[in-house]
Formats: sequence, C-alpha cells, structure tokens
Amino acid sequence: MKLGRVELPFRDVLPDMPRLGLAAFRNRIVFHLVFIALALATLALALALLNEERQRNAQRYEQTFAKSLAEIVAQLRHPSGQLALMNPEPAQVDEGWVAPLVLPFAAIDFDDATKAQRAVDMAGCALQYPGGASLCTAVGSNAYAGGFVYLVAALDAPPLVSRERGALDLADLHRVHISLQRDGVEQHWLAPVEMLDAQRGQLPGFTVEAADNTTTLPRKARPQRDFRGWVWREGPCLSTAEPCPRRTTVSIRLPVEAFREALFRPGGPQWPPADLPRTGLRLALLGPGGATLFDSAASQGQPPLTLARLSGTLAPGETLKITRGNNVVALLQGAEEAGAPPSPWLTALIQHLPAPAMPHTLQAKDTVTTPAGRFDITLTGDLQGLDRSLSASAARLAWPVGAMLAAIALAWLIIEMGLIRRVAMLTKRAAALSHQLQAPERFELGTLDVADLRGRDELGILAGSLSDLLQHARDSLRREQLRAEREHDQWHAVGHEIMSPLQSLMLLHAGDADPSRRYVQRMQQAVKVLYGQASPSEALAAATLAVGRLDVDAFLRQVAENAAYAGIADVAYTPGEPVWAQADEYPLEDAITHVLSNADRYRVAGTPITLSLRVEGELATVDIHNQGPHIAADQLARIFDYGVSDAQPEDGQRRGQGLFVAKTYLAKMGGSIAARNVDDGVVFEIGLRRS
Repeated sequence: MKLGRVELPFRDVLPDMPRLGLAAFRNRIVFHLVFIALALATLALALALLNEERQRNAQRYEQTFAKSLAEIVAQLRHPSGQLALMNPEPAQVDEGWVAPLVLPFAAIDFDDATKAQRAVDMAGCALQYPGGASLCTAVGSNAYAGGFVYLVAALDAPPLVSRERGALDLADLHRVHISLQRDGVEQHWLAPVEMLDAQRGQLPGFTVEAADNTTTLPRKARPQRDFRGWVWREGPCLSTAEPCPRRTTVSIRLPVEAFREALFRPGGPQWPPADLPRTGLRLALLGPGGATLFDSAASQGQPPLTLARLSGTLAPGETLKITRGNNVVALLQGAEEAGAPPSPWLTALIQHLPAPAMPHTLQAKDTVTTPAGRFDITLTGDLQGLDRSLSASAARLAWPVGAMLAAIALAWLIIEMGLIRRVAMLTKRAAALSHQLQAPERFELGTLDVADLRGRDELGILAGSLSDLLQHARDSLRREQLRAEREHDQWHAVGHEIMSPLQSLMLLHAGDADPSRRYVQRMQQAVKVLYGQASPSEALAAATLAVGRLDVDAFLRQVAENAAYAGIADVAYTPGEPVWAQADEYPLEDAITHVLSNADRYRVAGTPITLSLRVEGELATVDIHNQGPHIAADQLARIFDYGVSDAQPEDGQRRGQGLFVAKTYLAKMGGSIAARNVDDGVVFEIGLRRS
C-alpha cells in the first residue's frame, strides 16, 4: 500500500463481488424451507382438523335429521303442541286482558278440581304469574260442547270468607270479579264464594253493570243460570302462619252469548268464532277490606308454548314449515348460535374444503292430526348452516393457530436477522476478500469491514476476531512494504546524487589512457542499475539538510567556474558584493546544477546561460536565464512535479526528476523556485532567505 492513499471500507473498495454458487447458500435455503414447511404444516393441520370436523358434523346431522323431525312432531302431537298448532297467531287484545285459547279437546271438566287441573297441565294453556299463581283461559275445540269460556286459576290463599244466602254487600267477603271485552263491549260478573264445607265451595255468578262495582250485588239479583264456578282448597298448610294458606283452585265456566249465536248461524256452526283473537278476559280474586289475592291484569304472565318458541329447537340452517291445507300456519327458521358471528372468509374456506358426497339440502315430512284438522310438518335442513356454525366455532380457534404462526414468524425473523443474515454478509465479504487476494494483477490485502456485525454473541466475537487478525496482518504487511520502499528509494536517491559528481570525474579523467576512467565508468554503471529501479521522491522527501549561513555571491562564482566539469559550458556570472543567506551548500549546488542541466538541454546552441543575484527585502534571488523555447503556460508549475518532462529517457534513465529534486531541497532550506517566460527564453528564479 502506498503512502498517502485514502482507505475506503472494504465494501466500497471491492465492487467486483464474486458470484457465489448455490452450495454457499445451501444451509440458508434449508433453514428457510424448514420454517416454510413448519408454517405450512401448521396450516395443513388446522385445515385437516377443520375438514374432519365438518365431515363429522355432516354425517352426524344426516343421521339425526329424521330424528329431529320426529321429536318436533312428537312435541306437536302432545296436547301442549296441539295447543300451539291451533293457536298460532298472538291474540290482538289490549294490555291487561287475557285472550282465550282453543283447547285440543272438546271441553274442560270444570266440576272436578283434579280433572280440571290435569286438563290445564296437559294442554299447557296456563299463564304463569309471580308467586306460583296460574290462569288458563280457553274455549273447547268442539262447537257442540257449548259456547263457553273456561277459566281455571290456581293460587295460594288463606281460608275464604263465605257469603250467606241473600247477602248483597260483598266488601267483607271473598269473591271473584270477571270482565269480558269483545268488539269494544264489556261484560262484568261478580261471583261470591259460598263454601259448602272446609275444602269446597261454589261460585254463583251475578251480572253487574259497572266495571268498578266489586262489592255490591244488585237488589233482587239472581245468579246467571249457565254461569258455573267452583273453588277448592286442598293440601297441607303452606306455612306456619295463621290463618293457614293452602293451594286453592278456582274453576269457572263462563257463558258468552255471542259464542252461542255462532253455533246457530246460517250455513252451520263456525268454531272457533272469528272474533276469538279479539276477545279478552280479566279475573281477580278479591278479599275482605279491598284485598286482592290474584289479578290477571296486575302483572304480565308467562305465556304457554307457542310455535315461535319451537325455532329454538331448530339447528342453524333448518326451516320448519307447518301448513294446514293450502294455508301456511307457520314458517320457522333456526337461529344462529349465540356468540361470535361466523366469519365470511372462514365460511368460504370451509365450503371449499373436500366433503363426502351428500346432498346440500335434506328434507323430511310428517303430519299431526288435531281436533281442528290435519297439519303437515316439513323440516328442511341446509348444510351451509352447519358450515356457518362451524365457522363461528372455528373463529374462536383461529387465535391459537394465528398465535402459532406468529411465533414461527417471530422465531424465523429473530434467527434470520440476528444470525443467518449476518452470516451471509460475513460470507460475502470474506468471499470478496478471497477473490481480491487471488487476483495476480493486483495483490493487495483488503479490509474486512465487520463494524455492523460485532457483538457479544458467538458470531459477533468470531467476526471481530477475524477483523482484528486481518487488520494485524495488514499492518504488518504495510510496515514491511514501507520498509522495503524506503530502502529501495534510499538506494536510488543515493545513486541519483552520485551521478552528478561521477559525471564531473568523467570529465577530469577523459583520456582513454587514464587508469581512473575505467573505475569511474564502473561506478556509473552500478549507480545506473540502482537508479533505474524506482523513483527517489519519497527518499528525498525524508532527507534532512544542515542549513547554515552561506555567501551566495561567492557560491555562484564557484558554481559558474565548475559548471564546465559537470558538462555544462558557457555559464556566466558577474560577481558583486557578498550576500549572506540560509542554505546548505552541497544540496543547493545540486539543485542549481539540476536547473543548469535543464537550461542546457533547451538553450539555443552557442548561447550562454547567465547567473545573476539580486536582493529584494528579506530574499536573495538567483536568476538562471537561458535563451530558448518558452514553457507552456499550463506547465510552468507542473514541471517541478516528479516525473513531469517532455524529454525521452536517455540510457534507461527517467527524465523529470531534476527539477523535482531542486524544488525539494529548496523547500527544506526555506527557499523557493519558479519559472517564467521572457522575450528570448526562460528564467528560473531561486529564492533564499537572507541571514
């Protein structure tokens, strides 16, 4: 490496990066393939489990589809299911009123408490109220059983206060108040409790005009003939409180004149009546002192089974269609499972998975016969509903799969950025360095830049150690190169300086008979061999001069007298007064001799070279003038650089060194040298500091 060279990082010094073969990246490729295979295996496992679960769901659904319809039909064939079939539409009555339902049997045996309660429980027609109370309001399914409304209530009640026959004031008695609303017209009944014994009593019904009359019977009032009601108190005491509360059942058959008229309308009886959904009833059991034991309008009761509640038994994607003849009674859809909604992209993915050959739509049919007619039940199942349901379930499991893939990606990123990428960078830079060392035309030990790869881990320590070893080898090689170059330049510098006095000796011993001439020629030959090996620029730059006081006038007179011995003829100098300057005599003479040699080479034949001395302030200036061609303007400063000359080498000796030697020596003495063109030639100005 040469002195003064600017060193760049290794990545910039070697743009010709060698092409590495596939084997150099084999481990890296295997590493990437392993992580890709691991990610694909995770996805494949998730898809395989998802597809397997889809196939099991499809097979299980196909096997249980017919059973699901059988369970629904069995539920509808039960009296409670028939009740829902015969009353599919909600009643259109005002709030606080209860609409009567059509029973799946002809009538309720209201005269027997056990039979009445069993019929209510079997039909499921009772509305459930807070506190354990219930009320069933219904009409029979058979028109010929009579146009009656049946009311069966059950509640916990204390001992009932009975009415004495003929009493009109009911304020201190237990009584039942019933209201009926039909097409905006209301009817009201009061039925006082008349206990026959401790467990059983009857409820005679009296018609009252005012809705708020719940305490007084009309004078000379007679019970309505077709109004029948009973009250039963059964079972043990429900608490230790006094008086003892017992389970009490109230059973009433209420005659409705409009219902009777529907039985005898022209064209045959119409049952159930067309205005039944617009008919509302209210029942209240009142006690002494204005106490209310039960009121159907006091709170909203929980309704019995309806067809709409059957949709909860349907799976997602299932449709239940109930028809009677050509009329669609109900069309129910299975609701989606509660929780996260199905993901659209996950649903589409599931539908593209391979599945066993089976129809996408399943259908099963059955019939249910009721007193109101035959109902056709059709259950349709869509496997896409299973896919949506599976999608909603799989969306919750997508997070663990995503977490696994994220962990794999994070592990890959850490290893790739923290190890593999750094190994690849170190491999490429080491390969480039090896490629440089193998180039025979420019052997040079480059730099392995690992500043970005150093660290406390194994790779960082390895990279740092390699860089330190390479730097140590480069430093050693550089010192060896500098030592060899200095030795080489010193030898050539010595040879260069010996050439001038040897030339003078050749002139002194010009005769062929002079025995000293042979030895001088041998010395010249040896110096030429050494001198032709390399440039002395660095050796001259490292030289040390002994600067002292010098009489420049006497020095120039001696140089002019001895110039002929150096092969330079016609050198003239006019002596003057002594001028003292700071200089080293022999290097100064060598410098002026090099300038004279250059002037002698370019002067016009037969013209002298003149030396003159002038003093300007602190400088003593020596002018060396020769007549000849001018120096190009752009070369006036460059001719003092090493190796700059338009002359061809002579005897293998390189030109362009003398003026460089002169400039170097003068600079070390604190002087200067410059050239300028004049009318008839060139003048070299050598400036020395006066002393």
